[in-house]
Amino acid sequence: MPLTYFFNSLPLLYPEIAISVLIAVIVLADLITSKVEKVLPYISLIGLAVAFYFVLDNYNANAMAFLNDTGKGMVAVDSFGSFFKMIILISSFLVILFSIISKELHDSMDRIGEYYTLIFGMILGMFFMVSATNLILLYLSIELVSLSSYVLAGFIKTSTRSAEASLKYLIYGASSTGIMLFGISIMYGLTGSTNLYEINYLLQVTAGNKFLLNLSLILIFAGIGYKISSVPFHFWTPDVYEGAPTTITAYLSVASKAAGFALLIRLIKTGFFLETSTLGTWVILPSFYWQDFLVLLAILTMTLGNFAALWQSNIKRMLAYSSIAHAGYLLAALAVLSDQGLIAILIYFAIYMVMNLGAFLVVIIIRNKINSEELSDYDGLGYSMPLMGVSLGVFLISLTGLPPTAGFIGKLYIFLALLDAKMIVLSVIMVLNSVVSLYYYVRVLKHMFLNKPKEEVAQVKFPLAENIYASVLAVAVIFFGIYFSPVINWAKNSLSLFGF
Repeated sequence: MPLTYFFNSLPLLYPEIAISVLIAVIVLADLITSKVEKVLPYISLIGLAVAFYFVLDNYNANAMAFLNDTGKGMVAVDSFGSFFKMIILISSFLVILFSIISKELHDSMDRIGEYYTLIFGMILGMFFMVSATNLILLYLSIELVSLSSYVLAGFIKTSTRSAEASLKYLIYGASSTGIMLFGISIMYGLTGSTNLYEINYLLQVTAGNKFLLNLSLILIFAGIGYKISSVPFHFWTPDVYEGAPTTITAYLSVASKAAGFALLIRLIKTGFFLETSTLGTWVILPSFYWQDFLVLLAILTMTLGNFAALWQSNIKRMLAYSSIAHAGYLLAALAVLSDQGLIAILIYFAIYMVMNLGAFLVVIIIRNKINSEELSDYDGLGYSMPLMGVSLGVFLISLTGLPPTAGFIGKLYIFLALLDAKMIVLSVIMVLNSVVSLYYYVRVLKHMFLNKPKEEVAQVKFPLAENIYASVLAVAVIFFGIYFSPVINWAKNSLSLFGF
């Protein structure tokens, strides 16, 4: 690659450069200051604001970085990638605020520098995940995210549950990414390239070995499916979500899942897309039956996630299976293979970020007081903690998809995309799954408001910051359920420059 291409690419990567510089600053601050636990959160928040500014600056870009001799790049910089980078940055901002108030992390304050360094390592990897147009960069970005998250899942060394989560995450992650790398090697053997644009062209002009191509794509999907927690690559999710620090569980459920879906969408839209039909659907290369594959995964993922959640007695484990079910809803929208389905995914992610992080925030706050995540210990807490009880109720109702919450708007747009594509059976299965989810979400509220507490408790007071965080997120869920046009417009604008 000529040096001119390299230097011309740098302005397009200012967000990634900002995160890289911030990692170095955090490491240095950890070494030179004695009040690291007070300084690092605010350095991190400032760094995220700087990175957000650069992402906004690139929002209307339509370019590729690190071009090769054929003019194809390794990194796409467009509004679609910028949308997911914003989701990642906003999620990171909220998770750092949650980390400040989490008592679960207080015992690990001597390693707090490593905590923030690893979070920003994940952010850097996720940034490249949402923009990668080369299979090698795609693999490296997944590995960067995974290596950081393995350590963060087991960050609380005094907890055997946390250590178990980290080990299981490592085993499943190493297996999935190893399988993915094997798939990439087969794809390279078939096409002689790892660039998605070049692969697209080569698959159009050459028939190739269809069996090997299908095998390659299924193996590549193993690495992506593990990141988005789709069946059958979901087995790590409940154990890791339960054992990891709750702040990291919340982060994995939103940011990591968003990056995984962005990567999958770009893989399909860049590597196998031909054109948009007059009906608005994508014309995909016939080399792989993407729609049938995604429909099957969507049905299995949402159904297993919802039915497995019915039997959970730990709220973090329940939310883990809930997260699997939501991955199924998003796969259903992607299975439409149209711009309308893609807009529904973007809308859903913007809303899912607020309601799911809000639910985990309340779990963190309640755990600070009762030191438990078991549903049986939530009995009567709606009366001793009315604000937290109501807030959690709002988040869970939104996750179910009931009006007037924002979750209803997210599911409505997926449902409309399915109906528009005449995928009636899949839309009915999605509605039935949402009905099933209502049971286990309402069960939490039953424990909080209908079950009697085990002992008489007075009303619990919370610090001002915790009340503000919970209230703001709960109000946001209601507000965007009534006035949702800004979210819709943001999603539509984010597709205006998607692709080259």
